[in-house]
Amino acid sequence: MNSFINTLNNWDTELFLLLNGAHNSFWDFIMFWASDKLIWIPVYILFLFMLWRRYYNKIWIVMIFAALLIFLSDQISVHLFKDVFLRLRPCHDPSLEGMVHLVNGKCGGSFGFYSSHASNIFAIAVFVISLMRKKEAWAILLILIWAGLIAYSRIYLGVHYPGDVLAGALVGSFLGWMVARFLKNLLKKPAIPI
Repeated sequence: MNSFINTLNNWDTELFLLLNGAHNSFWDFIMFWASDKLIWIPVYILFLFMLWRRYYNKIWIVMIFAALLIFLSDQISVHLFKDVFLRLRPCHDPSLEGMVHLVNGKCGGSFGFYSSHASNIFAIAVFVISLMRKKEAWAILLILIWAGLIAYSRIYLGVHYPGDVLAGALVGSFLGWMVARFLKNLLKKPAIPI
């Protein structure tokens, strides 16, 4: 079992070095800002508008569930994974010293498995897709490309291995789907008379 884990870790490290090593000043600028949480506020407002068109009189319930989703996604990634597995971020790994391309010297906390950015962004993406009025392929594709760009930026910036990002995207997607499913079932139930 240990040799299997070591093999996976070696593949993850090699892929990280390949992806992180393909950089230039243009993409440094793009990926640094793609990873910033505040720059995407207009996208979150667009998502809110899309959901308001469908759930206009119950949008406050949708917003509460979206906040709960982000809280769950973020806390699970930190307390059940990062604080348990203690896998160093590539930018903190002494065996990779001098090989990791960092942008603006930003590395983050010591541990990186799994990526909270990837988890949170895929949780929101899948939540919004699951609640959309019409499942239009172009909108779904754009939302997934947006989430993928942000997740990939974490590798590019040298703060996560590909495995960290993949695990985060999978867990976040599952949480987004699960919370959206629960919300849809809740909204279908008739109101309880008081």
